[in-house]
Amino acid sequence: MRKTAISLGLFAVFLVNAQSIKTTIDLVNVKDDKVAVTMEFPKMKSGDVKFHFPKTVPGTYSVDDYGRFVEGIKFYDNKGRELTYTKVNDNTYSLKNAKALSKITYLVNDSFDDEMDNSKHKAVFSPSGTNIEEGKIYMINTHGFIGYIDNMQDVPYQLIVQKPAGFYGTTALVDQDKSDATDTFTLANYAKVTDSPLMYSKPDYITFNAGGMDVVLGVYSPTGKYKAADFKDNLEKMVLAQKKFLGDMNTNKKYAIMLYLSGGDGPQIKGFGALEHHESTSVVLPEMMPKEAIDKTITDVVSHEFFHTVNPLKTHSEEIHYFDYADPKMSQHLWMYEGGTEYFANLFQIQEGLINKDEFLHRINEKITNSKNYDDTMPFTVMSKNILKDEYKDQYRNVYEKGTLLAMCLDIELRKLSNGEMGYRDMIRKLSQRFGENKPFKDDKLIDELVTVTGYPEVKDFYNKYIAGNQPTPYAEYLNMVGVEAKKQDTPPLFWFIKDPNQTGYNDKNNTFVFDESSALSPFAKSVGFKITDEIFALDGKTIDIQKVQEFIGYTKTIKEGQDVTVTILRKNGDKTDKMDLKGKAILDKMTIETLQYKANPTPAEQKLQNQWLTGKK
Repeated sequence: MRKTAISLGLFAVFLVNAQSIKTTIDLVNVKDDKVAVTMEFPKMKSGDVKFHFPKTVPGTYSVDDYGRFVEGIKFYDNKGRELTYTKVNDNTYSLKNAKALSKITYLVNDSFDDEMDNSKHKAVFSPSGTNIEEGKIYMINTHGFIGYIDNMQDVPYQLIVQKPAGFYGTTALVDQDKSDATDTFTLANYAKVTDSPLMYSKPDYITFNAGGMDVVLGVYSPTGKYKAADFKDNLEKMVLAQKKFLGDMNTNKKYAIMLYLSGGDGPQIKGFGALEHHESTSVVLPEMMPKEAIDKTITDVVSHEFFHTVNPLKTHSEEIHYFDYADPKMSQHLWMYEGGTEYFANLFQIQEGLINKDEFLHRINEKITNSKNYDDTMPFTVMSKNILKDEYKDQYRNVYEKGTLLAMCLDIELRKLSNGEMGYRDMIRKLSQRFGENKPFKDDKLIDELVTVTGYPEVKDFYNKYIAGNQPTPYAEYLNMVGVEAKKQDTPPLFWFIKDPNQTGYNDKNNTFVFDESSALSPFAKSVGFKITDEIFALDGKTIDIQKVQEFIGYTKTIKEGQDVTVTILRKNGDKTDKMDLKGKAILDKMTIETLQYKANPTPAEQKLQNQWLTGKK
């Protein structure tokens, strides 16, 4: 019996390998910062073949055209002869009469090196990008290395990574060979391929178990400033709190976190954040951040990605379930996928005691302020459905601002309707029980499903007014229900380059201030022709020293209305960067800020609803 079972098992493995797409990524023989990839295919069923790299991937909501990083592609038949092909666009290759197609080879350039040049294409968001630094680090977001053939997305992939001596691969995948020179993984289909990032570097990782889930954190710190162990205590505390908050909504048995810290002599990048996957997340942050700031970011950002394991990774519409990498069709429901997830990432912290009630309210206040930089009358469903189009993509960042606030208001609405018995988390739990990872809902029927799982038709009214409609959401009205009031006050006039100085970033390679492309320019910046992609190098000859940044800010506070001002900037001009001066008269900008505070004397009903909201208890 045992011998027969072993034989059948070996035969099954052979059969899978014979029918799978064998894909080899060679991290050993790297040349000119390029990695060779070889894909070997089972017998073709179709004579005409289209081979693709992704135009976009789930979770990014941007057109990235990963095929533009590929060069030297060749197609071979089963006798080793090259096949002719037509390049349709950056991502797609067409072959006629290709039943004999057996192998494809090509070289992959990384996206990190291309990130600061926006002259031809918007940069790939770093956590969804790729990095090749020979002998140091390989960030393998698999969608940037591996393609697929039409009608073969459901064929299994055997992924073989040839790794440098002494390198370790952080991943949620299980290595199936014992060789020190290679890692071998079996993936059910192309969707699982793109769902499985890997990070190869010298070993620096920690593992622990949290609530029955095995967690691995791998860290790459270019100067050695940080070790994975530095973040263990904070991460473990966070994951345990998340598991408790989600309860039976999360069934993960393992989770991998790949933390890439940029700095040293590595590539210049600016897309800090993370990208979610079913069992892992890839995270990119600047190494110059203090440990406390990294810990806070891990709590805020990594928790957001982990909450995606519920939505949309395991509860989603058909657009996500049957994702078309070559010609993606987007869902209407970024308000829930991203906004609801960001709400969870903040709500769990107050409900599980990681932050206090004042800090939670401060975060909500920031999101209300930030949401005012966007079109508050644009229906979220329309923006979401069309997010890849130029006229809508600048509104995307609002999913983390207004999207969060929509989930919050719906949470309060549900709690009021149910006398505190049901909130947003309960609604999502019921939705995940009704659907799931392998059972998508119809995109245009979601609101009907939410009415079904909650039992409240009023949810549809809320949806039609504030999510699918063009009515601005009355945040003050909803917050008043939970004993919170808004106070308005004017700030002193100030001189800066964007409307909200808090959205200023720093490029440690150039010692410059940089800005998110969604930030609104200040009146002065507009008057002198400043572009949001420009970098601030100096102001009236005073350069920026991050160690003395308060001196620079102090100088801006001395600038008077109408004063002559010279701003020295760095501006991309094709393949080069120009240093130039912008001169003009200072314009001081005054903002009206709205602060939230808990009422000193809320009504009993308001206090009860507030307690239920902040604790999650009924």
